[in-house]
Amino acid sequence: MKPISPTLHGVLDYLTCGFFLVLPSEFDLTGTYANVCYLLAGGYLVISLLTNMPFGLLKVIPFWLHGRLELVSGLVFIASPWLFGYAGNTTMRNLFIGVGIVFLVVFALTQWQPQDKTVVELQKG
Repeated sequence: MKPISPTLHGVLDYLTCGFFLVLPSEFDLTGTYANVCYLLAGGYLVISLLTNMPFGLLKVIPFWLHGRLELVSGLVFIASPWLFGYAGNTTMRNLFIGVGIVFLVVFALTQWQPQDKTVVELQKG
């Protein structure tokens, strides 16, 4: 059993939205960098609200698909400094690589598929 339940994952998703929202002010980002952070905050909020998980509002995106989107996002975050030409900006490069690693770790630790039995049922045998 993986340690991040769908409920905890939902909480982490909304914290991630907040993280991207405050990132520009915390790192004094302006222009394109700030706009990308705001776009990520809004986009991630929409995806979270549309996901079929605890704290999802409309529940039209299957939770497993939400997970695959996060897996791809993590890889893109890690590659983005070179894909989008800002590898020379040490702060942004390290920030986005770090975010990508966190996304991949959360992906690996999240229980994406429903469990057939509850913990109590498993303990009973």
